[in-house]
Amino acid sequence: MLKSAGFTVQCYQTRNMATLKDIASRLKSVKNIQKITKSMKMVSAAKFSKAERELKPARTYGVGATTFYDKLEVEADSSKPNHLVVAISSDKGLCGGVHSAICKAIKAEVAQKSADVNVKIVAVGDKARGILARTHKENLMMVCKDIGRLPPTFADASVVAQEIINSGYDYEHGTLFYNKFRSVVSYSVTQLPLLSLNTVSAAENLALYDSVDEDVLTSYNEFALASLVYFGMKEGAASEQSARMTAMDGASKNAGEMIDKLTLTYNRTRQAVITRELIEIISGASALE
Repeated sequence: MLKSAGFTVQCYQTRNMATLKDIASRLKSVKNIQKITKSMKMVSAAKFSKAERELKPARTYGVGATTFYDKLEVEADSSKPNHLVVAISSDKGLCGGVHSAICKAIKAEVAQKSADVNVKIVAVGDKARGILARTHKENLMMVCKDIGRLPPTFADASVVAQEIINSGYDYEHGTLFYNKFRSVVSYSVTQLPLLSLNTVSAAENLALYDSVDEDVLTSYNEFALASLVYFGMKEGAASEQSARMTAMDGASKNAGEMIDKLTLTYNRTRQAVITRELIEIISGASALE
């Protein structure tokens, strides 16, 4: 014990039993983490199987909307000032870089725009909002939460599309960002154009279709917007579940490696403590002789 004018310092020797207790506590916590990651992997595998089954019929919505625009041979004028960006993500994490990849692509898209272009972002999912709000808070127009807890439905996409239409933002061209599912271990960030009603109405090939008046075109354009959002949500859901399954599998393997190292460290430390105590007992017995 050291004493000074204003304070007292006490020095204690750290015993090996405390070290063993710390290692045992750490080992127990890592084993519990491994149990959680294995359970999450099993849950994600079940959800992925369902998402993959529902993805094939959902792709017809995206193909139908894009085919109509392709036959019209119409392209949005990117030089016009109002641009809408829709980011498809969810509220749940622990799935690798699924959400950050979407936000990274959007940031690159916004950075390429000139200063006179007004970009408004619709974040479908709280994860995209959390990432984009740090750097592009002034561009966020709308946030849709409670996405990802249940499999997305067309009703969910219709609500998102209706809110975009009711927002009053008159965009000339738009872009939908989503993760396209390729395989269990692969997905890619993909863009789809969102055409406004004025752009579609000005298409020259629109005259090839009979009985297309303003009401019919307005209704179809709203349905196409909901279809593309639904298509992106289904693709994103399958990509998210596959990425989470892969991430939890990697986390379980890492936890297993850490358990092996901690177990080896615990056994060595325990053996050292026992050996030291035996030496102390033998030394004490020899001193008494």
